[in-house]
Amino acid sequence: MITETSAVTFRQNLGDMLNQVHYRSDSIVINKDGKPIAALVDARLFARIRRMQGRFDALSQRLAQGFEDVPPDEGMAEIDAAVKATRRTKR
Repeated sequence: MITETSAVTFRQNLGDMLNQVHYRSDSIVINKDGKPIAALVDARLFARIRRMQGRFDALSQRLAQGFEDVPPDEGMAEIDAAVKATRRTKR
């Protein structure tokens, strides 16, 4: 479950919210002035997010290297064609 709270409430109830995240695997979005500024998540979920970010960064770098000699217009045309093809197969 994802809970939203203000920064002030979070600060006042830190211990309870840590328990909520640890024992119930909940996540808490912390808002300041009505805008989300941070999130408290279970350490296992955070580890997964970090691994996924690392894989995403590596994949992005490989794609950038693979397309570095392709003019931007041609690259965008290839991306658009791939998106259209994928959308057709999902119908």
